[in-house]
Amino acid sequence: MVWTLALVLLAGIGLTAAVLVTARSLPSYERLKSSQTGQTIVVRAADGSDIVTLGPSYGKWIPIGRMPKVMQDALISVEDRRFRDHWGVDPIGIARSLVVRAQSGHWRQGGSTITQQLARNTFLNSSRTFDRKIREIVLALALETRFSKDQILELYLNKVYFGGGAYGVDSAARKFFGHSGEQLSLAEASIIAGLVKAPSHYSPTADAKAAVDRAQVVLQTMQEAGAITPAEEKSVDLKNVKLADEAGQNSARYFTDWVLPQLDQILPENDQPIEVWTTLDPAAQRAATEAIQANAPKDAQGALVSVDRDGAVLAMVGGTDYVTSNYNRATNAVRQPGSAWKLFVYLAALEAGYKPDDKVVDEPVTIDGWSPRNSGGKYAGQIDVRTAFAYSKNTVAAQLGNEIGFGVVANMARRMGISTPINTLPSMVLGTSDVRMVDMVRAFAEVSAKGAAVTPYGIRKVTTTDGEVLYSHRPDPPQQLVPDYVAAGITDLLQTAVAIGTGRAAQIGRPVAGKTGTTTSNKDGWFLGFSSGITTGVWMGRDDAKPVPGLQGGTAPARAFAAYMRVATAKRPPEKFQTDLKLPTQQLEPDDEALQNSPDSYFYVDPNGNIANHQGAAPTGENAPAPARPRDDTVPVQDDGGQAASDDFLDRATGRPGGTARHPAPSGRTGPVHPN
Repeated sequence: MVWTLALVLLAGIGLTAAVLVTARSLPSYERLKSSQTGQTIVVRAADGSDIVTLGPSYGKWIPIGRMPKVMQDALISVEDRRFRDHWGVDPIGIARSLVVRAQSGHWRQGGSTITQQLARNTFLNSSRTFDRKIREIVLALALETRFSKDQILELYLNKVYFGGGAYGVDSAARKFFGHSGEQLSLAEASIIAGLVKAPSHYSPTADAKAAVDRAQVVLQTMQEAGAITPAEEKSVDLKNVKLADEAGQNSARYFTDWVLPQLDQILPENDQPIEVWTTLDPAAQRAATEAIQANAPKDAQGALVSVDRDGAVLAMVGGTDYVTSNYNRATNAVRQPGSAWKLFVYLAALEAGYKPDDKVVDEPVTIDGWSPRNSGGKYAGQIDVRTAFAYSKNTVAAQLGNEIGFGVVANMARRMGISTPINTLPSMVLGTSDVRMVDMVRAFAEVSAKGAAVTPYGIRKVTTTDGEVLYSHRPDPPQQLVPDYVAAGITDLLQTAVAIGTGRAAQIGRPVAGKTGTTTSNKDGWFLGFSSGITTGVWMGRDDAKPVPGLQGGTAPARAFAAYMRVATAKRPPEKFQTDLKLPTQQLEPDDEALQNSPDSYFYVDPNGNIANHQGAAPTGENAPAPARPRDDTVPVQDDGGQAASDDFLDRATGRPGGTARHPAPSGRTGPVHPN
């Protein structure tokens, strides 16, 4: 007995010392009031307006004197009936918890008081270990030593978690009932008090019946504790409590779902409250949402991405309804682009030497056993490149791809930003490789930028709540992806496709350049284009890839594009496209004038390997260069594999006889598609 008393006395002295030391080290009351749990992220649109607030939500701090008494009584009754009588620890509750722990082998009943819960939520984690429980008890006793009961209850009521990101009574009242926490009724207070035990399970917005059943238990407990009378308990009609309408998850959440994961790369170590200032234009986002919802076919989905000339994302819609499906089809889905892929076919052809006015033949063709057909099965015969593109002639695209090389087309697509796998089968020219919409929009934006690289981005800057800038977007170094004359040529084709071709439904009363895309059996419909510095892409189709009757790129997608772009470009002046082909000298002049000099002033190599210059007098005899061959402008420039000098020049320089082209058609190609 003596040893037992000695050990108890020693433990008491140690506990008292620990409590006194802990109490002296506790933060001040004002500091405890301002401390928050978790990181709050406020996402703002380009105009500074809030898009969404993520993380914990803290309402207005309610002093204990203004906290509704029914709220105080409800929490005390259901969580810690002897709150006003103990010193921060309830011995009876602890004893009950220890018995259950011994019987079951793990913690099932905490026996925690309100003070212990406050200590755990403020200073500790929720692990159920003996060590954590001891520290929780010491902290609870220290809190009771340092602060009054009313101060502890005020801290608890304003900081306890009630679910749905709501911390504190005021935040919970506003979330669930749409008004301040100072205006709670008995029924509302019982519902909120019931949430503490299991916030996600008893949330009235998640399970109204579970919330009502739990609130009924709270009311019964209040009656047993003497906080309310039996008559007051019976008078409460929980089923008639009016819940606040849950804020709709608008389509801007597709955008925030795309940009917020980027914070892990931008600010990997940050855990403080921040504000993310984005590029999203609220007016453009509303117009995009309405355009998709108004034009998407029944039972089909729709997506839209719109970027400014520098790549800033102005609007992003990943589906017809975020609540129904938060899957972002604008950035995550991969679908076949159909004829919209011809952008890369014609870019490669223009870079290889074709011009919009060059003649091609729209006729049946078979390439490696594959025979493409035009929409409608009609063939126009001899037409120019511009017309073939405007009316999306599949046979011409197939012949162009076959001539310049399917690998060349694939390389062009990769150069312009396509990140998904690309096949090089002949049918690839008709868009059989899956793509992401955001990548296609990027490619069209780069055409709009006269061939310069454009990288879509959504975050302009990240700041602290005090305004300190933690991150600011920096544009990428300038990079020219295709020559400006190639960009001018494809813009000419894209503008014609909208003016007279398959994209006529995309006209908005100002210059528009764009391209339609439709896949087999009308499974996908695309329209991508640009005007006044804004590039927009629209996709429509079903998630299960089943056919959508009547869906074509030139119908619903083009109409949605037009509806959106009328709003997006309304405050911008119309811009005329640069479509003049300012070709490089070597493509404008005959080969013997490529050096902008006299044909007789070429340098050449004599039989001894010496460089000679005739300075106006052409060499004679066996060392004379071959006469200049007239250039046939109907034959496109062929890919010479990176040859530094033309054969004409080499013939003259080396004295070899010329006169016939030595560029056989690459293996597997059928040669030029121009008529002879």
